[in-house]
Amino acid sequence: MSRPLIGVTAYFEAARWDDYVREAVLSPPSYARAIERAGGAPVVLPPINSHAIAAYVSGLRGVVLTGGTEVGAAAYGDEQDPRAPEPQPHRDRFELALARAAVQADIPVLGIARGMHVLNVAQGGSLIPWLPEMLESERHNEPGAPHRIQVSVSSKLGKAVGDHVEAVAPHTQSVRRLGSGLLAVAWADDQIVEGIELQGHRFGVGVQWHPERETGDGGKGNGLFDALVEAAR
Repeated sequence: MSRPLIGVTAYFEAARWDDYVREAVLSPPSYARAIERAGGAPVVLPPINSHAIAAYVSGLRGVVLTGGTEVGAAAYGDEQDPRAPEPQPHRDRFELALARAAVQADIPVLGIARGMHVLNVAQGGSLIPWLPEMLESERHNEPGAPHRIQVSVSSKLGKAVGDHVEAVAPHTQSVRRLGSGLLAVAWADDQIVEGIELQGHRFGVGVQWHPERETGDGGKGNGLFDALVEAAR
């Protein structure tokens, strides 16, 4: 059986080799490995400009919107919180356009951490710019602290990972208003949205945690990548 091509979004920033510093397209290998294990063929997509998106969408069978620096508040009409990392407008523009094109073409999409936020904003949703202030707590931003995420068993996400996940997924932003066609399908115990799903789409799922990592969700990430690749076939 042939392996479907799955696009993986990436960083575009300075990197060092020996004594040289050059701009580079960077992607953690965990995404590619998770796709390969699930039976797909990963292809890294440089966020240089949006001109190639139509060609990507026509050739790819799925897209993974990966983690990284949070989406800039300007993308959803809010003010950037000074405590948040400096946004990367070039990556925001590219990935938002890619997400919209993939949704329109009914190509399977998996959004991970930042990628979930990209999917939500691409559909017209908004984000909480600084979650600790709203909650008056750092509980969602504690590194290495696992928390239980409840998942709707009737959703595509629930069918892939079960009714809950124990995940390590520190984050300082979160979904505020859901975008058009999106439903919340996973929640922390304080009702912060940890998973979303695009209704009427072949496979449009976003999760706040990192299923590509071998640890951190009890090994359930494999099921989510399996579901993505199966939809891509």
